[in-house]
Amino acid sequence: MKLDKSREMYVRARRSMPGGVSSNVRLVESPHPLYFESAMGSYITDVDGNQYVDYVLGQGPMIFGHSPSFLLDAVAEASKKGQLFAGQHLLEIEVAELARELVPSAEIVRFASSGTEAVQAAVRVARAFTKKNIIVRFEGHYHGWSDSLFFDNDHSGEGQSQPLSLGISESSSSDVAVLPWNNFEAVEQVFKTSGNAIAAVITEPVMCNTNCIMPAPGYLQYLRDITSANESLLIFDEVITGFRLGKGGAQEYFGVLPDLATFAKAMAGGYPLSMLCGKREIMNLIGTGEVMHGGTANANVMSMAAGKAALERIRDKNTTDSLSLLGQRLMAGLKDLDRKYELGMSLQGPGPMFALSFTGGKEITDARSHSAYSDMELYGKFVDGMMEEGVRIVGRGMWFISESLSEEDINFTLSAADKVLGEIVK
Repeated sequence: MKLDKSREMYVRARRSMPGGVSSNVRLVESPHPLYFESAMGSYITDVDGNQYVDYVLGQGPMIFGHSPSFLLDAVAEASKKGQLFAGQHLLEIEVAELARELVPSAEIVRFASSGTEAVQAAVRVARAFTKKNIIVRFEGHYHGWSDSLFFDNDHSGEGQSQPLSLGISESSSSDVAVLPWNNFEAVEQVFKTSGNAIAAVITEPVMCNTNCIMPAPGYLQYLRDITSANESLLIFDEVITGFRLGKGGAQEYFGVLPDLATFAKAMAGGYPLSMLCGKREIMNLIGTGEVMHGGTANANVMSMAAGKAALERIRDKNTTDSLSLLGQRLMAGLKDLDRKYELGMSLQGPGPMFALSFTGGKEITDARSHSAYSDMELYGKFVDGMMEEGVRIVGRGMWFISESLSEEDINFTLSAADKVLGEIVK
């Protein structure tokens, strides 16, 4: 596989852009950040002409596949009338109404452009409503890169939480408590010691950003119960699960309603759109102006047109069911290969997204067990091998599914995995 043009563009980009990329997540692609020319359906093509079955899918937004005509047509038609009004328009009302129709907890909504922005708004309004400061979050979860939540533990169980970037004020850590996930006792203990100061618990309902770990039975309901009992809020970060795991997100899938929830990624099928939604009495603090939330590009015409088209399709079609069936079919095939080669791979997740890791057969239930048992070096070899065979997957272990994925694509992927795993065990 030749990557000469991509390498040339990487060298060129580094002269004008830090690291040659526009998001640090893209720094880790092997052998260097790649540059792409086009994408259609389930395929993406790099500047060297290499074509891949794509399971990165823009890190999750492309649930319909790349460049779906219904979405492109909706955006093109709407943008003829304008792009950014610095005022209100019909499309944003229609998207808000669709969101309220689909999402069980969405009594009222506010739009932004990225998941990080929506989460920051959720944290701010939670603190304002409860008049408390501490936000409880969990190891291995990702809630964007803002200073207020970009903390984690070292996953060894030792030491205090640390900022995940230089430049974050040391004082920010006093308002964040980082706990191991799926651990009932840790949550109980933090509420015993600090319950009167906890504004909210924020969680990914499925731990998508580390090994796609499902919640333990009863865990989400436990978070719901203990936050309510302590007059704290429960926030679901549905940036990945929203409109992917189900029409109403993970909250519908698990039957647990948060006070606030954030959505992005799949909400507009690849266009920049995010949403904070939740209880009217909480969100009204934004509407009265007591809690500040703004954004020049919020509810721009293109994103709203994409959001309307995407949510109408999710409402009216079988997109989420299709994602689940396709993902489960692919997972089943990969599990067959694991049995064939006796590698002890872990395959977990609900189907529309899942994770593959090499754990020697050990179970992964939280970030600590992921760090202890996942062989990331071996997974890196697997990723590189799959790229050579024409399959692009996320370097941290996640696989995203789109409805454009075909049976032929799945068979091609499994054939590639068979070849790569066979080379690994030699």
